[in-house]
Amino acid sequence: MTEIASLWLLAAPDDEEMLGGVVQALAARHGAPRFQPHLTLLGDVPLPPAALVGACRRIARAAPSFAGVIADIVTGDAYFRSFYATFGTMAPLVALRAAAEASIGPAPGAFLPHVSLLYGTVGEPEKTASAAEIRTALKGRPIHFDRLALTNSANDRPIDQWRAVATFPLGES
Repeated sequence: MTEIASLWLLAAPDDEEMLGGVVQALAARHGAPRFQPHLTLLGDVPLPPAALVGACRRIARAAPSFAGVIADIVTGDAYFRSFYATFGTMAPLVALRAAAEASIGPAPGAFLPHVSLLYGTVGEPEKTASAAEIRTALKGRPIHFDRLALTNSANDRPIDQWRAVATFPLGES
């Protein structure tokens, strides 16, 4: 397998714990995989994670931690976008994405800032019912992002093998 890396933004501990609880509950309810909640800044970078440590350190140091408000809970048919929280435009996130692309290279496709809450194919009406419940609980809630994680995650790597290789606090020297 070719080494691939991804850059994730991680929520601050309290928000990460809350989002992780949602992921765990939805995975159990729908028989889906469990994973660490994250906002993918750059995905499937065709380089080994070890080659990106310096760039990730510089990107993280230059960016402050920030909060974004969950705009909505959305469902879809794509495996990795089955059920997710969307965010509106956040200047710090736009700046982080630009810095990552300038340092590492452009990402293919449009950037859709989101935190997935459920992966996989889940039938209706179960997914719609779960989405309505989670929307009521989370829509409008701020999520504070405070770390950049360099991971080995890739679309073709099994989810249970995804690991953070290094984590960098945002805005710290």
